Amino acid sequence: MIPRMLRLPEPGEDTFFLWGPRQTGKTTLLADRYPSARRIDLLKSDVFRRYATRPELLREEVAAMPKPRFVVIDEIQKVPDLLDEVHWMHENLGARFALCGSSPRKLKRGGGNLLGGRAVRYELHGLVSAELGGSWNLDRMLSAGFLPRIYLSERPERLLDAYVSDYLKEEIAAEGVSRRLPIFSEFLAAAALSDTCQINLSAIGRECGVSYHAVDGWFGVLVDTLQGRWLPAYRKRPKRKISVAPKFYFSDVGVVNLLARRGRVERGSDLFGKALENWLHHELATWNDCSGTRAPLSFWRLASGAEVDFVLGDMEVNLEAKASPRITTDHLRGLEALAEEHPHAGRRIIVSLDEHRRRTPSGIEIMPVRMFVDLLWSDKLLH
Repeated sequence: MIPRMLRLPEPGEDTFFLWGPRQTGKTTLLADRYPSARRIDLLKSDVFRRYATRPELLREEVAAMPKPRFVVIDEIQKVPDLLDEVHWMHENLGARFALCGSSPRKLKRGGGNLLGGRAVRYELHGLVSAELGGSWNLDRMLSAGFLPRIYLSERPERLLDAYVSDYLKEEIAAEGVSRRLPIFSEFLAAAALSDTCQINLSAIGRECGVSYHAVDGWFGVLVDTLQGRWLPAYRKRPKRKISVAPKFYFSDVGVVNLLARRGRVERGSDLFGKALENWLHHELATWNDCSGTRAPLSFWRLASGAEVDFVLGDMEVNLEAKASPRITTDHLRGLEALAEEHPHAGRRIIVSLDEHRRRTPSGIEIMPVRMFVDLLWSDKLLH
């Protein structure tokens, strides 16, 4: 098993939710972390039927367990009524639970019991550079994506196709939009082409032949099923007019490649640059969660067009992804404009394919990709 950076509680210490997109390795991680825990897998049809018809059986079975009582429940969103039983047992039996799932959307929309703050929330992302160590290959990751099974496969394209098909059939059908599945498929392609960009909901709606509100709701489905996330614009103390529409990033660049029909992403292409930016967002978001830093992540852009890809915290660190082996003055313009608008801005870094680390006269750090991820995962980025 690939060692994961996410650190979960000791067995029986907490009740917690572990969310994450399908195939990120949640079940494998829980089995490795808690080998002696009682396991309930709601993906099994007989197990699902048993608890869906009589959720109180869980209370009776846990009450009969010796202490300390610790139970792992996989795909908890399939039987939301179990959460009432979990809540009661947490309070009255001292039992603790690891509640795993690929989408909290059904629980939120159905008014499911999210345990009133008693359960900690964790999220497992796809693979990051630190988990693969010396075997990490940037080019492979930008083409195959971050999902463990697909990244490690010799034929990732077929697995990606199956992954997207399963997502459409299972996740989206469960969300009640299956009647408009062909249009939703068009929306997914349009959304993939807009990955790493500011989103114009009206333009995508016109392209797909649906309303602004439908597109807004469908992006909500992607977020709630953990297939993507919004990146807001940094808005504090602007001197000049800023562009505030958020950007959208898919959780897996391999999925983007398939939906946008990119094929293999090659160095030197514009698509490689977009894939590199998606990957950098993935590394930052995963590090933010795993390290416990949870610094706000945003981007900065003036209405005139000057832009910086990622702003960490209150401009403590400001980052640009550049898929170039030779950084020139043209690549510095966004970070130079940011420093002019915000003199308090901290580190300014360009993460690039340049093989040599250097610092410009204005203080911008040019950093090779490998050196940056070593800095990030050694928790030295903010120091």
